[in-house]
Amino acid sequence: MKLIKISTELEMTIHDFPNGTHAQQNEFLRELIGNNCELYEHVMPRRLYTELNMQNRPSKVAGQCVSMLIDEEGLLKKNIPNLIGSYLYETDKHNQPIMGNILFVGEKWTSDGIDFCGIEESVFKELEMRLNNMIHTMKQMKEVDK
Repeated sequence: MKLIKISTELEMTIHDFPNGTHAQQNEFLRELIGNNCELYEHVMPRRLYTELNMQNRPSKVAGQCVSMLIDEEGLLKKNIPNLIGSYLYETDKHNQPIMGNILFVGEKWTSDGIDFCGIEESVFKELEMRLNNMIHTMKQMKEVDK
């Protein structure tokens, strides 16, 4: 299963969710976020669910629920706001931007609780399309502002 990364430059890349132990997965996810991310934060931004219509409650079907991972210390580092993450997080309402690259991952119920995983295929296709539309719109808005 896949995950989605969106950079601060509004570039989307697709990656396989890593196999391995939790420690190996966490290392991969931190490296993918970049900028020396040592600890990521699990974020469930309101607009991901209200506007992009993603499911916000994990189920036994892996990857139907989607959430966002960000650098926990993103505000403390030399970073620029992530326009997609900030919009989904409703920064326009509370003025707390999401800084740095963001990841969209799936969630699943396991015998140990909730774990991260890749995004289920049909959910992935829908999310990818909606994020591409947002990126296209935001890039056009940036061009107009120049």
